[in-house]
Order: sequence, then C-alpha cells, then structure tokens
Amino acid sequence: MTARRPPAAAAEASLSLFDDAALLARQAPRLVAGVDEAGRGPLAGPVAVAAVVFDPQRPRINGLDDSKALTALRREQLYDRIIERALAYTIIMVDVGQIDSLNIFQATMQGMRQAVEGVAHVAQFARIDGNKIPKGLPCPAEALVGGDAIDRSIMAASILAKVSRDRYMLALHQQFPEYGFDQHKGYGTPFHMAALKAHGPCHEHRRSFAPVRALLPET
Repeated sequence: MTARRPPAAAAEASLSLFDDAALLARQAPRLVAGVDEAGRGPLAGPVAVAAVVFDPQRPRINGLDDSKALTALRREQLYDRIIERALAYTIIMVDVGQIDSLNIFQATMQGMRQAVEGVAHVAQFARIDGNKIPKGLPCPAEALVGGDAIDRSIMAASILAKVSRDRYMLALHQQFPEYGFDQHKGYGTPFHMAALKAHGPCHEHRRSFAPVRALLPET
C-alpha cells in the first residue's frame, strides 16, 4: 500500500516557492534585495531602477527613508553611505528607446529584473516596491505596496534610483537647457509643457506618452 502524505504537507509541497508568501516568510531569508524605481511618470529621460542588499550583521544606516521624503542634499549624503555599506547593489537605467518600444510598465519590469540579476550572487530573496513582481527573477520575491516607507533595503534602492536619475537629468540639462530639466527632471510641469510646445521634443522625450505624442509632426 502506498503511504499517503498528510493533507497539510501535500498542500505545502504543491505550492510554488515563488508564489506562496507564507512559505517564503517561514523560510526567513537573511539576504534580501530591496528593489525600487524612479521616473515612471516623467515625459523625458530614463527610468532608473536599483537593487540593494545589506548585510544584516553590519550596523544600520541612520536616516534612511523614502527618497521622496528626503531633501536632495540628504539623498546625496545617503547615496554615498549606501554605496559604501551595501553588500551588493545595482543601478539600471532603462532608456527612452526601451520605454517607447516596450511601454512604461514593461520597461520598468525589465529594469527590475535586471537589477535583481545584478545582485543575485548574494541575494536569497527580492522585495519589490509596489504590487507587481517581474517575471523571470533569479530568486524568490514578493511585492510590497508602500515598501519604500517600510523596508530599509527598498528605501536604500529608492535613494540610489532617485539620485542616479536626477544626476542624469542634470547632465541632460547641459545639452538641452531650453527644457529646464534641472528643475523638473522631465515631469510635465507648466514650464516643461510650454518649452515642449515652443521647441518640440528632443531625443530624450518619451514619444509613447500622450503629451509628447500630441506634439509630433503628423506623418
């Protein structure tokens, strides 16, 4: 007679390690990659995605928070400390060409997947800010809504992504000062919209976004 597996054990065995949050929590992974992005909403420039893994044995960094709750100066200060203290980190810039060809959601998912791949040599688990988990990750993962205000590794990732993207937009301002990228970082402010109408889009504007597409010459 074949021995029957207890129902509870059978149910647990049938669960996917990637899908069952309760099972993942019971495993209590120690090296977690926090993942976050900056720049999904702007009309120009890349989406920046970062992943950060901290060593739980090392002292914590004081002052971590959601990057949006910090001043630009404080983000810059924390950026250097995160880089120094992280066990591993990756910063991915998903360019405008990818955003326009894939759409903003898929481009962001691609960037998150690449960011996790960049720290997969140490990360046992990934915690993604938001409500979606990218497909094809190299480790188990969970989505955490509002994670950039809850999880320290996600906070750190949000800071790396925001600072990296802001630096990119400041450099872009040197090429195209007429758009004011140093002030609005590509978001659709009244000044930016007025500059778009006056000068038309540059090569860093997202043509798949309706406000930019509306200003393109008809073909």
